[in-house]
Amino acid sequence: MTLAQDRARTAPTTAPGHDEVFSAHEGGKLSTGLTAPLADARDLAIAYTPGVAEVSRAIAADAALAARYTWAHRMVAVVSDGTAVLGLGDIGPRAALPVMEGKSALFKSFAGLDSIPLVLDTTDVDEIVETLVRLRPTFGAVNLEDVAAPRCFELEDRLIEALDCPVMHDDQHGTAIVLLAALRGAAAVQGRPLDSLRIVISGAGAAGVACTRILLAAGATDVVLLDSRGVVDDGRGGVKAELAAVTNPRGVTGGVAEALDGADVFVGLSSAKLPEELLETMNDDAIVFALSNPDPEVHPDVARRHAAIVATGRSDFPNQINNVLAFPGIFRGALDAHARRITDRMKLAAAEAIVDVVADELAPDRIVPGPFDPRVAPAVAAAVARAAQA
Repeated sequence: MTLAQDRARTAPTTAPGHDEVFSAHEGGKLSTGLTAPLADARDLAIAYTPGVAEVSRAIAADAALAARYTWAHRMVAVVSDGTAVLGLGDIGPRAALPVMEGKSALFKSFAGLDSIPLVLDTTDVDEIVETLVRLRPTFGAVNLEDVAAPRCFELEDRLIEALDCPVMHDDQHGTAIVLLAALRGAAAVQGRPLDSLRIVISGAGAAGVACTRILLAAGATDVVLLDSRGVVDDGRGGVKAELAAVTNPRGVTGGVAEALDGADVFVGLSSAKLPEELLETMNDDAIVFALSNPDPEVHPDVARRHAAIVATGRSDFPNQINNVLAFPGIFRGALDAHARRITDRMKLAAAEAIVDVVADELAPDRIVPGPFDPRVAPAVAAAVARAAQA
């Protein structure tokens, strides 16, 4: 795909109307399909009885054959309890199901992977872990989605330990991987190394925690993390206390105003609005990633008055930081490599692969590929598989 074709495909369009949206969702967005013919008695004897019994006997004798003769190895379970859905909050599992169906559709469209949306009518971590352990023979990987913090951290950790297959909470790591790719792209446009940037992250939920961790792992040295109470310090508990120990090297105190004074990068991962006057206190050639959806922390048109590079999570502005650039290829690569875990090395490799796709096309309004760029998922999958094998 050429740069012109990608921009044409991702150009802003008229927002869909109410009737069009509901019509598209009527009956759901997914169905099952066949990979082998079923047109006559011979087909039936092969696909079902008696032929299927031969395959079942073989798998009973050697469980590893299930990866070859069933869909399980290529199947991703998209799992949610409905407690943190998009910008809608805790709307429950039934209301979350259309979103999980959409996620499954993206897996199929972008990575050729089948997936099952599983919405669970419980928020108990023990129950969710037990349910997925019992369902493990059905799928080859777990994509956690829209689980509220801080419970999402414990749930992901518990599932990684309990299951012998890749597990990733996309709200955390998908966001973090694409953010890192975008920041690498922006820094390359400006000719600045990542470790020279003063970075402020507003929002210490699932995405904020994961973004902080991956930026530090990638070599960032000056990250200030804020929550609703201000700069995260060692007085916080749990994950925030751990991050306070490895962030804020200059000892900044206060809130977003104090943190942004002299900063190079603002990353918005909360619904808190950013006053325009605070952008004026940032350094020259500032980078602003206002990622709250559907309403960014600061409108891109306002941000561009003060920042050299601006990105959002929306499709109607340049530089969309969209998780679809990451998760399809990550899971495809992990499954291709028969990986049992998605490691930090694999995540860093995915971020590098994303920005490498547009290495020769980088510009202030082109720091990451568009979501429909067909080069992205194969590049990410290959990089993740190589990292897994290493």
